[in-house]
Parts: sequence; structure tokens; C-alpha cells
Amino acid sequence: MENDSGANLTPQRIAVLQVIRDSENHLTASEIFDEARKRLAAISYATVYNSLRYLKEAGLVREIQFGSGASRYDREIERHDHAICTTCGKLVDFDLPLGADVLNAAAGKSHFMPESIQITLRGICSDCTGGDCP
Repeated sequence: MENDSGANLTPQRIAVLQVIRDSENHLTASEIFDEARKRLAAISYATVYNSLRYLKEAGLVREIQFGSGASRYDREIERHDHAICTTCGKLVDFDLPLGADVLNAAAGKSHFMPESIQITLRGICSDCTGGDCP
């Protein structure tokens, strides 16, 4: 089966993609595997990893990496920013419009040719500051 992007989507890839698209959260591969098995009982962990790599390369999902923690997968592939709680690990999307002046300033300070820019806010979420942290 092919989708609008021309990607060849097997039943396993469809199951993984649906798990990511149906979730409000940014899931790890392990969490995706657990949910995908509910949809397709015979799916293996290796197949989930291979599907994630394929879906990322096809531009259907975005892999988010924060330091040495497990990668998370995002259904939003357009440019956006993230806030991550340093206490519980909660990850949320937000959109901070960045002008060309910010991109040019970052390029000038780093001496890099810019391709993209993403803001990551690290701090403590309202659940943790309010005492409701899991």
C-alpha cells in the first residue's frame, strides 16, 4: 500500500504509524511496540524499529532525541519546538515563530550554515510544580 508521500506501507508500518498518529504523547519505541502489538499481535520489536526508521526516512514521523535518553517519535513533522520536564520527562509541543533575524544570529554565532532551528525548553512542568507529578 502506498500513501500520499509515495511510501510503501506494509501492515506493520501502518500499525506503527497509526500508533504514533493516534497518540497525544511523544512515544518511545518501547511504548510504540506495546501499542502496536495490540493492533498486530505478531509484530516484533525489530520490525517496530525498522518501521520507525523507514517512516522517519519517508518523512511521515519525526524522531526527537534529547541527550542520552530514548528517542521519542512525533506525529508533527512540521517545524515546532518542545518543552521537556526535567523532573518527570513530560514532553510537549509548542510553536514559537522565529524570524530570519534569529536564524541569522544563530548562524553567525555558531559559524554554521543553517538548515533548521528548534527550541527546546527544559524546566519543570506545572504538574510537578503543583505536586501532581507522576
